[in-house]
Amino acid sequence: MKDLANRVKSATNRRSFIQKGLAVVGTAGVGAGLLSNARPAFGDEPSFGRLTEGDAAILRFLAAAEILESDLWEQYWELISGPAVTSGFEATNPATGTKPTPTGGNAAYTTALQILDGDMPQYINDNTDDEFSHANFLLAYLKSKYANTAELDLLVGTHFRTLPGSMATGSTKKGRLTNLTQLTIDTSYWSKYRSNNKNPDLGDTSFDQPVPSLNIGKHSAIPRTDADASNTNLINAIAFTAGFHFCFIEQGGSSLYPSLAQRVSNPEVLRILLSIGPTETSHFQTWHDKAGNANTNPNGPPANPPFTVHDPINNSDVTFFDLHFNQPETLQANLIMPEPCPFLSRSFPLCSIIRPTATNGAAMGAVNALTGDGLFIGQTPEFSELLKALAADADQARRESGY
Repeated sequence: MKDLANRVKSATNRRSFIQKGLAVVGTAGVGAGLLSNARPAFGDEPSFGRLTEGDAAILRFLAAAEILESDLWEQYWELISGPAVTSGFEATNPATGTKPTPTGGNAAYTTALQILDGDMPQYINDNTDDEFSHANFLLAYLKSKYANTAELDLLVGTHFRTLPGSMATGSTKKGRLTNLTQLTIDTSYWSKYRSNNKNPDLGDTSFDQPVPSLNIGKHSAIPRTDADASNTNLINAIAFTAGFHFCFIEQGGSSLYPSLAQRVSNPEVLRILLSIGPTETSHFQTWHDKAGNANTNPNGPPANPPFTVHDPINNSDVTFFDLHFNQPETLQANLIMPEPCPFLSRSFPLCSIIRPTATNGAAMGAVNALTGDGLFIGQTPEFSELLKALAADADQARRESGY
């Protein structure tokens, strides 16, 4: 533990919270990442030598983001049931070093999710597998370069895994890094990708939301107890909320990787970002397609009336609309491919792109968005400071010459 404390302290003096926090972290709390600076036990080292400080900072922040994604996707994964669970599952849980064991899931939640698509259990299974693999790869790559990962060890371990998750059937009821029960979901990504005359990188800020009420108050994306699962309207609303939250999370990754790729120096690090980033986009488009089926009339027009549900725990209301009918282009459900929009300058022809991809403040913007989403409600100030410190380092990275 002294060795770990010294490595954290030497990494940055301004992160005094880690030094204080380590006093209460037991050996088990460090988790599978204890051997942060040990020599890699696999094959030859990757090419191009050691990392620049900037490249290491970018990879550390992305690894932190993937660890957080792993935590939230594991919560969704535990609650799904059926033969698709663990089908083709290749990656181990970065927090345990082992493949997750199916819990049997929550039948009511799974049925509600399948309103969005019958293959939702398979997609959730695969998305979880992917995020585990991203976190594991980035951690292993950093260690292969002898980069300091002490801060990531705290996220991998149990120190910050204190938030309660679902207590419903299917959940392992263990401590979590992220909170999926008090979300405030900005669904403006919906019209950002459907707009042909706006781009947030060019200063545009007003984008329509398909579910405005998700961006007001707090909403649960998982059943908190079996009482939630036994209320048909409520569990359907919870599943629909999850569908739009899946999109929110994955559109962030779609933007984050190309935004930070503009700052890396090492060609191999650039290759990593250009290889992982498109998988996040693949996830986003899948969820983008499925979320549009919330409150859909399967028999065609006329459209279903709005579906409104009150959550007595969060004291919030949510209304889902049938987005397949009587909607403007910016909200229409089936327009899931990015519309061409202004790019770099409004003087150029429109171009279909990922948006936003501006690099300035990209990492801190991601932290702020996840915080605003409610994912960290209940976390400690030290946790928030850790994420902000990792983001600040990533945003300060600059492309260096000589590569």
